[in-house]
Amino acid sequence: MRRRILRSMLTVLTLTTVVLGLPLVYTAWLWVEDITRNDLRDRLDRMAVEIIAQEQDTGTVPGELDTRAVGTLVPDGGKLTIVYPAPLDSAVRMDIGVDRVSDPLVESLSMGERGSLRLEVPSGPMHSMQRQAVGAVALAVLASLTAAVTVAVVTARRVADPLSDVAARAARLAEGDFRADNRRHGIAELDRVSDVLDAATVEIAGRLQREHALVADVSHQLRSRLTAVRLRLDELSVHADPDVVQEAEAAMAQVDRLTGAIDDLVRAARDDDAADRDPVPVMDELRGVIAEWAHPFRDAGRVLTLLGDESLRAPITGSRLREALAVLLDNALHHGDGTCTVSVRLVHGGRARVPLVCVEVADQGDGVSDELAPHIFDRGFSGAGSTGVGLALARALVEADGGRLELQRRRPALFALFLGAPTPNRVAAGVGAEPR
Repeated sequence: MRRRILRSMLTVLTLTTVVLGLPLVYTAWLWVEDITRNDLRDRLDRMAVEIIAQEQDTGTVPGELDTRAVGTLVPDGGKLTIVYPAPLDSAVRMDIGVDRVSDPLVESLSMGERGSLRLEVPSGPMHSMQRQAVGAVALAVLASLTAAVTVAVVTARRVADPLSDVAARAARLAEGDFRADNRRHGIAELDRVSDVLDAATVEIAGRLQREHALVADVSHQLRSRLTAVRLRLDELSVHADPDVVQEAEAAMAQVDRLTGAIDDLVRAARDDDAADRDPVPVMDELRGVIAEWAHPFRDAGRVLTLLGDESLRAPITGSRLREALAVLLDNALHHGDGTCTVSVRLVHGGRARVPLVCVEVADQGDGVSDELAPHIFDRGFSGAGSTGVGLALARALVEADGGRLELQRRRPALFALFLGAPTPNRVAAGVGAEPR
């Protein structure tokens, strides 16, 4: 951020220096020339006064022109050409000074119909003064630019550092760090943001505490009710009818699985850092969900298959992955058609080409409409009369482990779960494919 601010300020300063510095340099160059020419014109005026003083009433100069006073006005290395009226000739020309001036600077003055003055001086001294003036202006511009750059650096640091601090604090807040920060930066707007973050920290911490207490209470109540249901089913397991016993045992298995899922979700809710978890075999976590949903798919006349690399592992929470996959399978069962395929593979995604474990769920149905696709993960939005909670919940579960859930293809539908980096030995083996 500091670099962007500094780059913007330096760009403005450079443009300002160019826009103002070049006209100043050109003005200094012309200013020296104007001073030199004004001096030559002033000398010519004084020479003209001396020559006119020697004219008679007839407007001519009798005899030879007295050039003693005029000669002192000719600069060193200069040449003066005088044309003045004489009684015998219409005009007489007289040269004073050097014979020839190289690269001359010329000024002329007319004295009536038959008289004129022409003064030539070397232009070298004038050019030398022009270069000195340009150098002085350039130094002044450079000094002002240096001062402006210094101010820009200080200003960029004073603005960027507080912004970085506020951004870092917001990032810590997003990561669950609710420690108070009393630092203020003397910038009213940023201090206001810090005050809002303080208030948000207190509010979020309180809400999380209340939500954790609510989750604990709800899980306790669910486990109590499930225990009661299991006791009733346990009584049915000793029924004389074998079919009733079989159904009771199947129901008890479902109750046990639901109880375990509740315990896993509560435990995962208390430990949100997926990066510190040991990688788990992805295929092993998915296999139980596939076995559970295979029967409903068979009842619907459809096939559910699982394909993938058995060695792929990811640092995830197994319960969250299973629940997210269950939501996708339920969505494919009710809104899809044909064979439903769950595949696990290694992909390389993002700008850094980080290897990710990708779980894809695809079917052969009509897919997702263009109107529904942009809002398919919005909570409460549904195009088929459902609650609109399932896909939003699945995405939240995956994101809680640092992954992401995306709709990769609309027709037929293809959902992809990206689960984070695999184990190092798998990455070193070079196994993987590009994401679709």
